[in-house]
Amino acid sequence: MIFELRNDSCRAFADTHGGELISFMGTDNREHIWQGSPDSWTGRNPILFPIVGRLRDGKVRFEGETCEMPQHGLARRREFTLLHKFRESVELEQREDEETLRHYPYPYRLRVRHELIDSGFVTSFEVFNPGERPMPFCIGAHTGFCCPMREGERFEDYVLRFDEEETVSSIRVTPSGALSKKDRLPVLAGARDYPLTHGVFDSCDTLIFDSLRSHGVSLMNPETGHGVHMDFAGFPLFAVWTMPHANAPYLCLEPWVGCAAMEDDTGDFLDKPFCVTLAPGESWQIRYTVTLF
Repeated sequence: MIFELRNDSCRAFADTHGGELISFMGTDNREHIWQGSPDSWTGRNPILFPIVGRLRDGKVRFEGETCEMPQHGLARRREFTLLHKFRESVELEQREDEETLRHYPYPYRLRVRHELIDSGFVTSFEVFNPGERPMPFCIGAHTGFCCPMREGERFEDYVLRFDEEETVSSIRVTPSGALSKKDRLPVLAGARDYPLTHGVFDSCDTLIFDSLRSHGVSLMNPETGHGVHMDFAGFPLFAVWTMPHANAPYLCLEPWVGCAAMEDDTGDFLDKPFCVTLAPGESWQIRYTVTLF
C-alpha cells in the first residue's frame, strides 16, 4: 500500500513494501528520489536490516547457528504494517515471521517513520528486541537521488560538499565484494568538495567512509548552488554509490550502522564492525534528515 504525505512545501509517497519513502518532491514538483530502472538499478530507497552489504558466501553465524541472508538483509523485501498516518508523516512496522526466523533467528520490531519538514524529510528507525536473548543487528539507509537534478546538467556538474574540511580515504571493496582491512583509496586532503565522475565508481564500486569529521554532506551543483543535504549524525559509516559502468543519472547517499564482510571476516555476526546488540526489552533509535536547497 502506498501513502501520500504533504505539507506546504513538499510532497512524498511511502510504500509498505520495504517501508520505503519512494518519492519526494519540492515546491517545483520535481522528483528527487531515483525511480529505478532495469538498465542500472531498480531500487529507490531501501532499508538495510538486519545486515548492511554482503556476507561472506552469503552466510553468517548467530550463536553458532549458520544462516543464509541476501545482500542488505530482509527488511527491504518484506511488507510493513501501518501504525500511524497523518498528513505529513507515516509510521510503519515490520515484525519477524516464520520466513525471517529461518534467516535471522531473532524476534524483532523494526519501525520506520517518514516525516515531511520544511523543504525536506526525516526518516527515523527504531529497533526493539521483544525476545529473551540479546539481539545483534546492523541497519542502514540507501537513498537514491536523481543526479543530475535538472535538465541540461550532467552528473559531472555535481560535487559532494562535506560540512567540514576532510582529510579522508575510502575503504576499498575487494574483487570478492569483501572490504579491505588495509587498502584505502585517498579521497580528500583538507578539502570539502569532491567532484563526481562515473569513472570513480567504475574503478572502486563504492566510496565508504569510516572517519568523517562531518555529520552531513550536500549533493550539489556548485555553479547553480542547488542540491540536497543529508544530515547523518550518529551513523558511524557513510557510503556513496552508483552502479559501476552504467553511467546512470543517480547517486545513493548511504548512512550505515554496520558494513559488509571484511576480508578477514570470521563469519560470526557479533564480530562485525559497528554491530549493535540489544538486550531483551531494549530499543534503539537513529535518524537522518534530507533538505533541499
